[in-house]
Amino acid sequence: MFNNALVSVSDKSGLVEFLKPFVAKGLRVVSTGGTLKHLRENGINAVDVTEQTGFPEVMDGRVKTLHPRVHMALLARQTHEDDQALLQKENLEAFDLVVVNLYPFEQAKARGAQGAELIEYIDVGGPSMLRAAAKNHDRIAVVCQPSDYNWIKARAESGETLTLEDRRKLAASVFRHTASYDDLIAKSLEAELPESDERSLTLSGRLVTELRYGENPHQKAWWLREPASSGGLHDAKILHGKPLSYNNILDLDAAVGAANDFADPCAVAVKHNNPCGVGTDTSVAGAVKRAIDADPVSVFGGIIAVNRVVDLESAETMAKIFLECIIAPGFEPAALERLQKKKDLRLLEWPQLGKATPENQVRTVTGGYLVQTPDVVTTSRAEWRIVGDEPSEKIWRDLLLAWKVCARLKSNAIAVAVDGRTVGLGMGQVNRVDAVQHAIERMSRHHQATSLTDVCLASDAFFPFADSIDKAADAGIRWIIQPGGSIRDEDVLAKARERGLNVILTGRRHFRH
Repeated sequence: MFNNALVSVSDKSGLVEFLKPFVAKGLRVVSTGGTLKHLRENGINAVDVTEQTGFPEVMDGRVKTLHPRVHMALLARQTHEDDQALLQKENLEAFDLVVVNLYPFEQAKARGAQGAELIEYIDVGGPSMLRAAAKNHDRIAVVCQPSDYNWIKARAESGETLTLEDRRKLAASVFRHTASYDDLIAKSLEAELPESDERSLTLSGRLVTELRYGENPHQKAWWLREPASSGGLHDAKILHGKPLSYNNILDLDAAVGAANDFADPCAVAVKHNNPCGVGTDTSVAGAVKRAIDADPVSVFGGIIAVNRVVDLESAETMAKIFLECIIAPGFEPAALERLQKKKDLRLLEWPQLGKATPENQVRTVTGGYLVQTPDVVTTSRAEWRIVGDEPSEKIWRDLLLAWKVCARLKSNAIAVAVDGRTVGLGMGQVNRVDAVQHAIERMSRHHQATSLTDVCLASDAFFPFADSIDKAADAGIRWIIQPGGSIRDEDVLAKARERGLNVILTGRRHFRH
């Protein structure tokens, strides 16, 4: 199947097993450095690339394959007489198999390599060989992934040759691979700059797993990880339960995103990508109980994120209801044992929960992408305007709780909170007064409003009319936090004064479409 191969790899897994059947049938192998040594030690009498080039490796191996006698054998076209005549004149045999993978830049970065050390993991010769071979795929099979060894070898053992479609598939894999490699390097270099003003976007990803289906059973889906990211949900360890679904992953992301906003012990229950109950407390168990009590109906079948290690008391509380997933930085042994008794419950350990750094957000639109910096919820009271009474520290905590949760709800969004928990959430409405109404209805359904005092309401954007203020006042709410900025702000504030409500204006909205 193959006559002349160029082989230079950093990942040597499966390489000898792949090449030996072809070598047994007469394949000539040209190789470099550590790969050459590995092949010779395993019984493959490979040719040193310096014999091909007539020039030694120099600059600590930085220059070894960047040579005309390598690239002529890669780029020569079968259909061009001049190309073939040049090969004959130079006594060169064209390569028809290229097996190359690149310096492990990603692995070096992950283990903490920086500066000059990391720079040495930027491969130059490897991408050049891969791209040259892929460009000439009409006659060259170019392999950059060890995962392709088995099917190519199986094809040869059955007596078949690779088709043009096969070689085109391999070439496409090369260009995706080198694009992803370059993207990772670019993002690593940009990370060392004080500020990046890059206006282009390269999306690259490594397959985490193929999912059973997408949002609905008829949709195919895959989970990819961003190579340049310092960490993500793919690093979470599933301690118990079946594999995650597409919707599980979306809900987990929403839950940990909200939990990351809180420094105190916090539990966030999520349903259909929206928080449905959030609780904070001085203890993990208290936070979990408050999150579940916030809306005991909606939490059924949901996901809970906890920003502390789960203890037995918290586990007992969560074990009483049906949940899809629980994610936390860790689980005490007794808590894990208790929760593992629930067969269908997925338990995820993710030490980064509470520590993850927000990243730029990317969404697809027809024919392109939207990219934005993350929406970080600021809580700098010094910049806010208070209209009415100065809140006590207890009220401030509830106002900030409502404000942070509101930013995580789909707009239009309203969050009502008291005593360290949400008590009513309204989200995804096409007008703000309906969002207020939904939040109040949920509060009335699950909590005795007459027993609640100093109830706080947050709105993700300004109130365009005073009607929402009347609804809030009628429900016993006495504190409102909102951005302001409406041309009718003074009308809204006048209504608040009339109804005895205190208003905090933050000057920043938090839409979430």
